[in-house]
Amino acid sequence: MKKLYYVTGVLLILSSLNNVVLSQEVKPDSVKNWKTSGVFSLNAAQSSFTNWAAGGQNTVGLNGLVNYTANYKKDKSAWDNSFDFGYGILQQGKSKSWLKTDDKINITSKYGYQASKAWYYSLLFNFRTQFAPGYNYPNDSVKISTMLAPAYALIAIGMDYKPNDNISLFMTPLTLRSTIVTNKTLSDLGAFGVDPGKKLKNEIGAYINFQYKKDEILKNINFLTKIDLFSNYLKDPQNIDINWETLFVLKVNKFVSATIATNFVYDDNTKIGFDTNHDGVADKYGARAQFKEVIGVGFTYKFSR
Repeated sequence: MKKLYYVTGVLLILSSLNNVVLSQEVKPDSVKNWKTSGVFSLNAAQSSFTNWAAGGQNTVGLNGLVNYTANYKKDKSAWDNSFDFGYGILQQGKSKSWLKTDDKINITSKYGYQASKAWYYSLLFNFRTQFAPGYNYPNDSVKISTMLAPAYALIAIGMDYKPNDNISLFMTPLTLRSTIVTNKTLSDLGAFGVDPGKKLKNEIGAYINFQYKKDEILKNINFLTKIDLFSNYLKDPQNIDINWETLFVLKVNKFVSATIATNFVYDDNTKIGFDTNHDGVADKYGARAQFKEVIGVGFTYKFSR
């Protein structure tokens, strides 16, 4: 129950971001240089069975997401900011425990100075982590992740190709990426690629970030996709780390929509167990492709200014 209160509080705070921004007193000359937009979605699902001959388990689920952008443009300067948050929980059967179904914090800020019509000299910063501890369910006694374990911080200097407001292609041969693991137990295990006992791992490499967003890509369907590619110069540069996210918003009416969010990840530093003997016990570890999909129908508020 404490976790439910926590999640509800987080979602209420995140949903107020737009009101906070819009309620601030700003000068008219500065307002016209900003473009803000976003999507707030809160989805709930429930199923209940009583003397149901076919069987089944009672479930209650809650999932929320916020995608917010605030972009500034004046003369040759452009400053783009995006905030992606997501959290979901599920309670199943007679269990009183809430299982986590989604959890992400992804913040990106990019400053550019125009070099030509569509090209910008740019500095990009990205930070990713999560809100709450993660477990290898059904075992919920041992943490396998938590806030700032891991966290990823990236800073890069390069060129940004922006032919219009919907497309951005950022490329750089010079990037510093840091993997942070502040949890002592996970740090001692060398989780997420840090050396055992260390809380920070730095990598230098090449980086590409591509983003595309389009309102009404089809009737009543909005679309957003972004992909990050990173190659570590210092170790196995041929093993490209990938983080690819997509979001579809299918509008039913002004306040009801369906959302489909996917996330594909390949991280050469994250080792996942293989059960080669098929006995339920991991006996080999290595990097593997990871995929997550979250589908929901519920309250959705979309705004732009």
